[in-house]
Order: sequence, then C-alpha cells, then structure tokens
Amino acid sequence: MNAASAPSPRGGPFATLLSAARVIPVLTIERREDAVPLARALVAGGVRVLEVTLRTPVAIEAAKAIIAEVPDAIVGIGTILNPNDLARAQALGAKFGISPGGTPELLKAAAASGLPFAPGIATSSDLMQALAHGFDLVKFFPAEQSGGIKALRALAGPFPDMRFCPTGGIGEANAASWLAEPNVVAVGGSWLCPASDVRSGNWNSITAICNRAMKLLKPA
Repeated sequence: MNAASAPSPRGGPFATLLSAARVIPVLTIERREDAVPLARALVAGGVRVLEVTLRTPVAIEAAKAIIAEVPDAIVGIGTILNPNDLARAQALGAKFGISPGGTPELLKAAAASGLPFAPGIATSSDLMQALAHGFDLVKFFPAEQSGGIKALRALAGPFPDMRFCPTGGIGEANAASWLAEPNVVAVGGSWLCPASDVRSGNWNSITAICNRAMKLLKPA
C-alpha cells in the first residue's frame, strides 16, 4: 500500500466527529469569564464541537473552564504551532488538535501523540507532507484566500482520498457551498460567535445564530 492510499490511524473517527458537527466554531477568547457562557450558548444552539484557538493569553484557562463546566461540549485546541502547543493541548484534556500549517517537527509529534489532529495545508506540497506523516484529514487554510472551492477541487484530483475542513473566509453565505463538496467533512469559522456579541454578553444572539446555521447546513 502506498502512502497516498494508506489510511490515517486516527482520520476515520475524527472525520466522523467533524462530519456530524458540520460547523466548527473557531473561538478566540479574550476574557476567561466569557469562556463558559460562550460555550453554553453554542451548545444550546446545537453546536457542540468547539475549537479554542491558542491566540490569546487566556486560551488554555478558557479551554480548561469549558471542559470542566460544559460537559456537552467537545473541546479541541486550534492554532497549534509546535510540539509544545500540542503537549499543552493534550495535558488539558483536549479531544483534538488543529494547526494552521505543518512543520516536520509538528507533524512528527502529532503523528506520535495519539491525539486526533488536522494539520493545516494550502498547497499540494503541504498535502504530501501531511500524507507522509499519516494524516488523511486536513484543514484547508486560508480556504477562500487559497483559491476557494476551485482550488479544493483541483487538489481532489491527485489526492482523492483526502478529507478537508476548510477554514478562512467561510461564513453563513457560503458554508453550504463548501459542505456540498464530497471531500469536505466540515467547515470552520468564527461567524457563529460575532466578537461584538461576545464582548456584550449577548449569548441569546449566538444561540440563535447557531440554531439558524444548523438548520441551514444539516445533511440532506
């Protein structure tokens, strides 16, 4: 079996999880006190699989709080840039990890970690690196800026067994188009939790946005 056809040891269950979720909110949490009410608002709207990004000083504490206090949430860590970030994600009990790209060091550590992981890719060379380390589920990022759906379809030719979670430039207006692609298992985005609603504590608005999105994007 060659590398292109070899299945990832973790891609199957992880792909199933993301496929059921349809939409993965990308959470950049600025204040720890927002973490739990934000997660509860998302879960109330039918969005349970959450990506907490390591973009703020409070990210790890925010993720810990959600894991401890919102048991219905399935918490993953995003913006994993190096093996140390990966180790922190595992230590706090994250269910999966996502990176915006992939260095050889990070891909090697992720492959050995046992944590469901989606490395970020933007090119065919990136995909080949991911495959070489055993990953057949990747984050296509930044999706719209990297050529959009046309680019994704072009990648499907030489990589027919790859599965994608596109993120970047995706919102309510185009999420359904991305999800209609046969090699897309889910999409990621921040439109489910507008920063203005988070800052003002308008949790009901976030729940309403999630409810609408899940109705519009449910599988046929």
